[in-house]
Amino acid sequence: MIDIHSHITFGLDDGARTVEESINMAKQAVAEGITTIIATPHHRHPSYDNPKEIVEKNVFTLNEIFAAKQIPLSVLTGQEIRLFGDLESVLDLDEELLTLNHSKMILIELPPSNIPLYTEKLFYNLLVKGFIPVIAHPERNSEIARNPEKLYELIKNGAYSQVTATSVAGGFGRKVQRLSIQMIEYQLTHFIGSDAHNLTNRVFKWRDAWNIVDKKLGIDFSTNLQKQTLELVNNVNINKLQPEQIPRKKFFI
Repeated sequence: MIDIHSHITFGLDDGARTVEESINMAKQAVAEGITTIIATPHHRHPSYDNPKEIVEKNVFTLNEIFAAKQIPLSVLTGQEIRLFGDLESVLDLDEELLTLNHSKMILIELPPSNIPLYTEKLFYNLLVKGFIPVIAHPERNSEIARNPEKLYELIKNGAYSQVTATSVAGGFGRKVQRLSIQMIEYQLTHFIGSDAHNLTNRVFKWRDAWNIVDKKLGIDFSTNLQKQTLELVNNVNINKLQPEQIPRKKFFI
């Protein structure tokens, strides 16, 4: 299976601090059934900057170490980019920012409490240029949690999103879990990513999440999510299903 969001790179952000921690995370990822993982360290974050060259070197080192230790995990390059107003211009330069495995998909983190007013226009401009925004963990954005119609509008207009495995598994509480499952059910999210940072408080929860999807929604939903993830990594067109709004009477149960 493929995990498109992780902090497995060492010494770059609030994920793995050392090579040894990266190795232990890799072993746990394999134990959870993950075969390919995209390293997405924070970039343009208030506390972290990890431009393209730094990430590529770190990922190259990890792949060499994992191969030497016979850990069957392939690491691909990416970033979790905090939304900023000049993103599209910087992306044009192709020197600082990374898409997910050199695809047209770019993992974008919204501020935790709101959706900036320029988001819709920025996403439109990215789409016009052929880049596809993937919203990281929308279920943990306060404005979306209060008003999931905001996510519906962004997805309807061409964006994608990725929910966190721990959210689906209930690790962030029942409300976040319910919202995450509803996002999957109503085609408002298209990928599950671990967003794993370590093996203590920000773990993979990978098998738990997929078991929940199978139990709550059925294997067809799991199959479609995995198919879309494979299409992302292979940089082929993703035929996402038409998004629907979460009915308010159901959302507020």
